[in-house]
Amino acid sequence: MRILLVDDDPSSRQALAWFLKRQQHEVDECADGQTALRLYSRGEYPLVLSDVQMPGMSGLELADAIKKRPDGWRTDVVLVTGHADLKSAVSALRAGVYDYLEKPVNIEALACVIERVAEHQVLLRENKLLTEQFQSEVKAATEETRRELARMQKIVADSVVGSVGVFSGCMQTIAQQAQRLHADRSIPVLIEGETGTGKEVVAKMIHYGAQVDSASTTPFVDINCAALAPSLFESELFGYEAGAYTGSLAKGAKGKFDLAQGGTLFLDEIGEIPTELQGKLLRVLQEKEFYRVGGLKKIKTDVRIICATNVPLEERVAQGSFRKDLYFRLKVAHIAIPPLRERKAAILPMAAMFLDKFARQKGKRFDGIDPEAARLLETHGWPGNVRELQNVIEYAVFACDERLLQPAHISALLPAQAGSLAGAQGERTLELPFPAAGYPLKRYTEEVILRVLAAHDNNQTATAAYLGISRRALTYRLEEMRKRDNE
Repeated sequence: MRILLVDDDPSSRQALAWFLKRQQHEVDECADGQTALRLYSRGEYPLVLSDVQMPGMSGLELADAIKKRPDGWRTDVVLVTGHADLKSAVSALRAGVYDYLEKPVNIEALACVIERVAEHQVLLRENKLLTEQFQSEVKAATEETRRELARMQKIVADSVVGSVGVFSGCMQTIAQQAQRLHADRSIPVLIEGETGTGKEVVAKMIHYGAQVDSASTTPFVDINCAALAPSLFESELFGYEAGAYTGSLAKGAKGKFDLAQGGTLFLDEIGEIPTELQGKLLRVLQEKEFYRVGGLKKIKTDVRIICATNVPLEERVAQGSFRKDLYFRLKVAHIAIPPLRERKAAILPMAAMFLDKFARQKGKRFDGIDPEAARLLETHGWPGNVRELQNVIEYAVFACDERLLQPAHISALLPAQAGSLAGAQGERTLELPFPAAGYPLKRYTEEVILRVLAAHDNNQTATAAYLGISRRALTYRLEEMRKRDNE
């Protein structure tokens, strides 16, 4: 081992140097701390053996100076003193000294210390090497994961923008507004529009942005406010602590705010949030912190809030079922998506986009739309908006296989959606074509729900009453269908 020996007493220094060299160590000697630092800066010394009391710089000051150097971890300092006391020993430990010997130095004790220093130095270097290799591998893996995640998010973002159909001037304006909002996560956004207009897609445009950046790789967490029972809403949103209520998990659970940390929380159908929880949501928006159910500790939150509704919230405010202060807090940025019937120019480009998408997915030959079929698409009212158009094209591709989309492929799907199935127009019938290739019962049930919903102008209460199920059961089915479509 290469050892730097520092002692202002020549006889003591020479005796120690003689012993160390007999043990096959390489020894450099000096009489003061300043000289020792100059020697240390020019070479590597795994061990510095120094006297404590020296003129100028003491051994403790020398040890402290060595340990403060970037490469100080490579050196163990052992101090030798003729005036050992508890105070000096504590000071030595604080300075990072490895060991402490008393004068006159016991040769056997010194040999044992040097052996321990040798073992310690081997461990230090092995740990340093392993740490550097581990950090290098972690960094490489993290960079690869980040690149892959960014690539995936870019694919999602591209598909999101494409699926909403930016084919009209109003939608281009909305896309530009979404990009501006993407750059400022502090602004809450309220998106209003009829069912099926693409509110969630616009929310994802805001979250992901047009280009991959740090915000594009953060979580996007959605929750349908109408699909949760009021008794579960608070724990779903804020999470709960262990033993918060009967039947809860023993270790507690995180809520949507936890999962969306650093990203976006999308509250769909915000108008359905229970009245008693609106005040708590308002406080989270204002204070940027919340309590879990049964919790006593405030949790800081960094979440962008985007809300969507298919009912005019101003009416809910007027009715007293939605807090006015929460309404204006959510409406800092407001996006109103027009229904598809008000952007006729987008119908055919969007239909062509869906036709190409589903033809490739299902291995069909469709590559264009017949002029008469195009006229039917343009003149239909589309009460179900973009989602209805997508469903009509998907079913037509599923049921048929030709080069052009013909009127016969869609005519049976459109009239049944043009009016109400109840009241004065109760004579209307619901008709679905049966494809020769087969028709799964689950798919048939979904088609019935969508057709009845469209026929009732997307009024979920009327649709649920017509089908003889609860509104919550209908909302649950629609939510499951929406999740499947987004996968």
